[in-house]
Amino acid sequence: MSKKDAFLKYINDGNTTKGDFISVGSAILDNETIKGAYVKIPLKTLNRHGLIAGATGTGKTKSLQVLAENLSEKGIPVLLMDIKGDLSGLAEPSPGHPKITERHEKIGIPFESKNFPVEILTLSEQDGVRLRATVSEFGPVLLSRILDLSDAQSGIVAVIFKYCDDNKMPLLDLKDFKKILQYATQEGKEEFEDDYGRISTASTGAILRKVVALEQQGADKFFGETSFDVQDLLRIDNQGKGYINIIRLTDIQDRPKLFSTFMLSLLAEIYSTFPEEGDSERPELVLFIDEAHLIFNEASKALLNQIESIVKLIRSKGVGLYFVTQNPTDVPEAVLSQLGLKIQHALRAFTANDRKAIKLTAQNYPDSEYYDTAEVLTSLGIGEALVSALDEKGRPTPLAATMMRAPMSRMDILTDSELKTLLSNSKLVKKYNEEIDRESAYELLNEKIDRAEASEAKEKALKEKEALEKAQSRERTSSTRSRRSTAMNPIVKVLTSATFIRSVFGILTKIMKK
Repeated sequence: MSKKDAFLKYINDGNTTKGDFISVGSAILDNETIKGAYVKIPLKTLNRHGLIAGATGTGKTKSLQVLAENLSEKGIPVLLMDIKGDLSGLAEPSPGHPKITERHEKIGIPFESKNFPVEILTLSEQDGVRLRATVSEFGPVLLSRILDLSDAQSGIVAVIFKYCDDNKMPLLDLKDFKKILQYATQEGKEEFEDDYGRISTASTGAILRKVVALEQQGADKFFGETSFDVQDLLRIDNQGKGYINIIRLTDIQDRPKLFSTFMLSLLAEIYSTFPEEGDSERPELVLFIDEAHLIFNEASKALLNQIESIVKLIRSKGVGLYFVTQNPTDVPEAVLSQLGLKIQHALRAFTANDRKAIKLTAQNYPDSEYYDTAEVLTSLGIGEALVSALDEKGRPTPLAATMMRAPMSRMDILTDSELKTLLSNSKLVKKYNEEIDRESAYELLNEKIDRAEASEAKEKALKEKEALEKAQSRERTSSTRSRRSTAMNPIVKVLTSATFIRSVFGILTKIMKK
């Protein structure tokens, strides 16, 4: 058997699948694309998570696009984190190109030009479906981890949530949360001490500073109503294609705290609301997190632990997570070990550190008699990648240097007019883009404080009136006593007596007659 035939058998024997699958391209041997050596990914294993890695410009985004298209075509909804802003073209068919035709002739897969149902979402004021969540939905534990609080501070947050639950005060946005923190150590200090224990002013001050830091990254736009329902990520269009939901994140690249806050809340909400799927034949939803290092580099230890826990558990809900980054070392080992599919594009060995990173990366892939993995990693061309997936029994498929198929949709962004048309036809824009600021903790506490101040002012005025009346009464009593005292004076009695007055008038009369 020739080397080529042995290689073809090696690839096909390891890629047999009885169920549905996605074919991402054809394997390469000695710089030749081998037709028929198709690299397949069973749908059954796509909830086992994955990684798309490689240096800038090697084709990571296009591999993401290919996977998203094929999932959508199989009726599986997708959620994409579009950090660079170059994925909206999925809504329009590819215009085609001679190089695309040439590539597919080598691969042996006919090229089709298609568009896909797309929904544009946003965390900020950019055009798109507004994504929001309430503070109450986060809960005290998740909010404390997002803010990286100490145990004592986390305890205060738990008390704050308990107080709001007991008093039916909705915590919707950050101004609600800040107001109740201030109230606990100021106007409501005695109330809190009586029912929940003393709240430290120093601790609430530290929590407030962290909330303000989060606000400065734009979190005030994220917290509030209308809260996004994650079930709306599972829509299928009338042709049976899964919606590709694209979150525009181009304006929060320098705000990783907001990005990680959103990601963690989204994953937590999906985990808590999606039903258990067990070992299903296909995923219910697949998420692609581009520029994944933005989550991990800025995450606290508590936040990392939370992400790792969700990654381990969420596949039972039929959800697959795919991290897209430049180097596998950007992803913590505890997360990396959970990733079943790896699509590794070329890495560049410009420095000694680069060469070390390449050796470490090569160790993440199965050994193969056909490849020197570390060497192949530096020699792959654009649109080529090392691929290792899991078969239906959960075993790694043969490592294959692969010429990846081209996207069926446009490899460019939508124009402003195309984006405007897409959004004008969106049902979710109409559902979520009306900002609601209903009565919540902020307003209820202000009313409570106003009532207390009005009552206090009324009581003060009443006391002042009573004091004034008492003073006036004392003054009248004193005046009366003074008059009585004067009247009882012996000299006054003589001077005011009738005898004395007649005597004085008699004397005056005699003097006048003379």
